[in-house]
Order: sequence, then structure tokens, then C-alpha cells
Amino acid sequence: MRNYKYILTGFMTLLMGWVVVACEEQDMDRTFEGPYFVRFTDSSLTYRESYNQTISVRVHNAGPQLSEPITVRYAVSGTAREGKDYAFEGTKGTVTIPANQSFGEIKLKLINNANNILESQTVVFTLTDVEPASLRVGFGKEGLLGRSITCTIEDDCLFSGNYTGVRQNGAYVNLLGITPATATLRDIAITSTDCKTYTITNWNIGLLDIFGYNAIKPSFTFVDTGDNTLTIPSQSNSELGGDTLSGTGSWNPQNRQLSFNLRWKANLRTNAGKDTILTIAFPFTYTPQ
Repeated sequence: MRNYKYILTGFMTLLMGWVVVACEEQDMDRTFEGPYFVRFTDSSLTYRESYNQTISVRVHNAGPQLSEPITVRYAVSGTAREGKDYAFEGTKGTVTIPANQSFGEIKLKLINNANNILESQTVVFTLTDVEPASLRVGFGKEGLLGRSITCTIEDDCLFSGNYTGVRQNGAYVNLLGITPATATLRDIAITSTDCKTYTITNWNIGLLDIFGYNAIKPSFTFVDTGDNTLTIPSQSNSELGGDTLSGTGSWNPQNRQLSFNLRWKANLRTNAGKDTILTIAFPFTYTPQ
């Protein structure tokens, strides 16, 4: 009886081994037989409304590249308002994947209508149809994977965003021997967490003679007083050592330009070798990009 149990156990073990091997061979031999499909590359995107670059929502062909263009149609929904929160660049409702390529792009441009009310809106894209008919929309049994994407637009503070800064000419140019007399610098960020106090991330606009390196990015904060005037409270930072900044400014609601009269109270040494404290005014303008 004992020998019978051993034989039965060995037989069952061998049988299970055959089953496992057979299943593994079937799984290894299994290949994707189609149909190939198009889908959104991402499942979600998030941008602040002050983002001023074109947003590309990518649609890709998950199969081999075709020698003919692929036309994909989509529907748009969500809480964001076209023409007020965003706008399309190109034809709305259709995106083309060019011949012999794998990707097409829906081009979206955000409209910065910041009003210091921090909420968010969504733009939902849903693929509806594709040509040629050999392709399908989305992946999975119901074609739901990759079929839609949600783009969230986060509200931003009134002055937040990227700016082009211009250092204007002034008496400081001759006083400090600054060259050139004026300078321009792009991609200067202005940020805020409470829509009241803002930080300008760089005022080293062609001020190599002061800071020694253009890579140094001294910042300053200003306060929105609520009546289109701005205040730069007395402050210092590591780039200035013991020197302080203060000043005033204004906002032009027509062109959204910020103008500042930045006062730098600095301990300087004259040509005669005498230390003296001077308050030097720098006029700046920052224009949204």
C-alpha cells in the first residue's frame, strides 16, 4: 500500500510538471495578433494658466508605422471654457499622424485670465474614431485604455508667470560705470503662494559689473497693494551681503506690464578709498511673455 502511494504521488508530480511546461510553452508562443490601435500618450497633464508655451497633447500609433497618414478624431469636454481659458492651434476635433511617423499632436494654448481666485478647470479629450479602418481607438477589451486624457488648468495669481525684464537707463549708469546702459533678459519667473506677496526671481539684467557673473540671480519680493500700485518692502538677500533693497512699482492693466523703481542701499568704496553708503535707483520693467 505504501509503495502505491509513492507511485501515485510521483505520477501526479510528473503530470503537474507536464501541465506547467505545456502552459509556459503556450504562453511563450502567444503573439499579439492585432488589431493595432491609436491612443493618447499620457493619461493626464497639469499646467498653470500662466504657462505661456504651446501645450502638445500627443496621440500615437501603437503599431507599425504606416505609409499613409492616420486621421484621428476626438471630442472635447470638461469645465474649462474654450476662448476664455484655452484656445486651439490648428483644426479642432482632428489630429493627423503623418505617414511613416508614430505621433500626432493636438496643440493647445492657455489663456491667462488670472483674477487671484485659485481654482482649477479641466479639458477632457476623448478619441472617437480613426482612419484607416484597420486601426482601432484605445486598447483593451472595451478600448478604454488610452482613449481619453484630462488636462487640468490650475488658476494662478494675477502677476505670476514668465516675463521679459528690461533694465532702463538712469543716473546709476554713470555713477557705477555700468555697460551697457540698458539690457533685456527673457524667462524671468514671478511667483506667489498667496497672490499678495510675489517674488521676482532675477533682477541681474546685464549687471555683470555689480554681480560679477550673469549666472547670479538675485531676487526681490514685492507686495500687491490692490490698487495697481506695488511696494518693495525693505529686504536683503545673500547676493547683496549687508546691503538692502526697497522701492515702489506699478501695474498697467492694459498691457499687464510691471514697472519698478528698485532702490539699492549699498556700502560702496569711492575712488579715493573711502567707504560710503549710497542709495541707487534702478528702473525696471517686466512684460509678460
